[in-house]
Amino acid sequence: MPTLFRRGLLAALCAAALLPAAALAAWPDKPLRLVVPYPPGGATDVIGRIVAQRLSTALGQQVVVDNRGGAGGNIGADVVAKSRPDGYTLLMAAMTSHSTMARLERGRISYDLQKDLTAIQVVGYVPLVFIVHPSVPATSFQQLVSFAKANPNKLTYASSGAGAPQRMAVEMFRLQSGADMIHVPYKGSGPAMMDLVGGQVLMAAETVPAALQQIRAGKVRALAVTTPQRISMLPDVPTVNESGWKDFEVVSTFGVMAPAGTPPEVLARLNAEIGKIMQDPVAKEQFLSQGVYALPPQTPAEASVRLKAEVAKWAKVIDETGVKAEE
Repeated sequence: MPTLFRRGLLAALCAAALLPAAALAAWPDKPLRLVVPYPPGGATDVIGRIVAQRLSTALGQQVVVDNRGGAGGNIGADVVAKSRPDGYTLLMAAMTSHSTMARLERGRISYDLQKDLTAIQVVGYVPLVFIVHPSVPATSFQQLVSFAKANPNKLTYASSGAGAPQRMAVEMFRLQSGADMIHVPYKGSGPAMMDLVGGQVLMAAETVPAALQQIRAGKVRALAVTTPQRISMLPDVPTVNESGWKDFEVVSTFGVMAPAGTPPEVLARLNAEIGKIMQDPVAKEQFLSQGVYALPPQTPAEASVRLKAEVAKWAKVIDETGVKAEE
């Protein structure tokens, strides 16, 4: 093979090898899509819009929010899982809900949460609080446990769906206390809270933002929050752990995810930029005004570990309680 031809071939191969790196260096060179797997107005949507607005500024490209609600978040997650892994389609994930649905809907959903998606950054969490109608003779969490155990199936509890963190919190309560209660499912926190205030149901473990107004108005009684420490929105309400239980933690966690196979360089850039957003005081205040507590930045590997732990935790609860998606 002539020397000049060999040199030309070598140069061509080197240039071809550099193309992916060059393409990555230009990322992003067009708008991004942030899929929110729920309708507009909910917590996931609010968080997603704050992230999208600030990420647009950081990346110099518009990040467009695309609401793809339905099937408990599975439709939107499936869209992202099957998207091209180039960093231009992302998921604003309700990680706790996706983790429970992964178990409840196993064999029926067409994507694998941990294999088809990769976690970029855990953004924050929304705490839950155990609340009761004022007619329930319990002013503490300990008294609630005693009442529930002494009165099998007298206590009715509301939730916003089988796979919702609200349902899972009460299932953990049932599992650890041994109490028998009756589940009353609703299509969202709004209808559930209306019936709890009206006395049609007697108890719920609801997100603090959804319950706060009724707690302050005295229409429901707050007994314990489900976070490891007390929270600023309800500083006088003890935690479940303070009430004598150990390692009881249920929060609704949110994060940003991408299709599996997204280049590490892109994931690292997104991770860094979203991490900066979570440390910005103004952004943190925006989140807190919606009831969301921002978390310290994590690496993609750390975010993946947290997701794996969520999946394992709720799989255990679901398997031990026998919760079904249809209930």
